[in-house]
Amino acid sequence: MSVEPEAPEPTWPTPPDGGWTADDLDRLPNLPPHTELIDGSLVFVRPQTLFHSRAVTFFEWQLQSVAPADLEIVREFSIDIDRYNRPEPDVIAVRGDIVDDPEQTRFPAESVLLAVEVVSPESRSRDRETKPLKYARAKIPHYWRVENHDGRAVVYVFELEPATGAYTSTGIFHDRMKVSVPFPVDLDLTTITPRRRTAGQA
Repeated sequence: MSVEPEAPEPTWPTPPDGGWTADDLDRLPNLPPHTELIDGSLVFVRPQTLFHSRAVTFFEWQLQSVAPADLEIVREFSIDIDRYNRPEPDVIAVRGDIVDDPEQTRFPAESVLLAVEVVSPESRSRDRETKPLKYARAKIPHYWRVENHDGRAVVYVFELEPATGAYTSTGIFHDRMKVSVPFPVDLDLTTITPRRRTAGQA
């Protein structure tokens, strides 16, 4: 009778005194994809929901189609806020002149014009509370939060208020999202979730 060997227990990196730094994300081996650094702690992301995947793809492609030529739209790419914070927004609009090296793994936060987060059940508090505070502190001018409300996308739009250095709400969009900043956008949000029709379907 053969006995299958037990699977080894997963080993996670032990944080140093003071916590991990932004540079450590590029050096630590075997980190799960899309690991973020928040306040010196590693944040591992759970598998994506279908809504999350479709929403991220929607905003990536839609923004690419309307963004000015001097901006690049990049999905799931980390940004340096400070030594102990290197989050990974789902989609960003970043200055094109900073995208110059195919081997680069992050962008400076000051080059980011817009950060978009698609909320998952496990990321709700980070996307609603933690990340907006850090993005505002990094002076990212625009922040969009996308949430799943009964299978439909709702987008909460925020703009940095220069006098306070905090985000202020500038709109909540359900079926159609039309804004003029950071560049003109007119989006049909109802197209995010429906399944594609096949040939022959009405």
